[in-house]
Amino acid sequence: MVSQADRRAATVAAILAAARKLFDAHGFEATTMDDVVAKAGTAKGAIYHHFPSKEALFGRVLETIQEELAAAQVPGASRGLRDPMDRIAGGVLRYLLAATEPGRKRILLVDGPAVLGWRKWREIDDRYFGAGARMAVTAALGEGAAATEIEAVTHLLLGAVMEAALVCAAAKNPRKAARDQTAALRKMLEGLRK
Repeated sequence: MVSQADRRAATVAAILAAARKLFDAHGFEATTMDDVVAKAGTAKGAIYHHFPSKEALFGRVLETIQEELAAAQVPGASRGLRDPMDRIAGGVLRYLLAATEPGRKRILLVDGPAVLGWRKWREIDDRYFGAGARMAVTAALGEGAAATEIEAVTHLLLGAVMEAALVCAAAKNPRKAARDQTAALRKMLEGLRK
């Protein structure tokens, strides 16, 4: 027997899957809640029961993408890297390549900042990647680095990565742009060495 919680979870999953496909294919502006209703095969009331607005639905879709990116396994070759700068650069390259893939790029990097606003968009990114970035920066700066220095460098790094992601999203060849942006970041990271 299927429980109410299972039915609710299945409905939310269907809504999110439908919305993600539509937001990716047509963008936020061109997608209507009626489109989502039709694609999800659910009632309009069900959508509004779980998501009070199209913006809230979009925000949840974007968070789902960020969660996927954060949960992605680190390739075996990257786990063996000892140099913190190499680990940071490798992580940034993986993020840029994954974030600019079809099914993610438009939602995450094109519509995301416009729909949610810069502050909310950055808040979501920090929730998924901030802690890892702080750990990486702490390792790069070494023992004895002041907490204020770690925090400042982390914010600068995250800002640089977000700017690189936006450049990659607009590039004709996002994969090449990701490699170029990561190579430039790697040069900048050398300045952190003591």
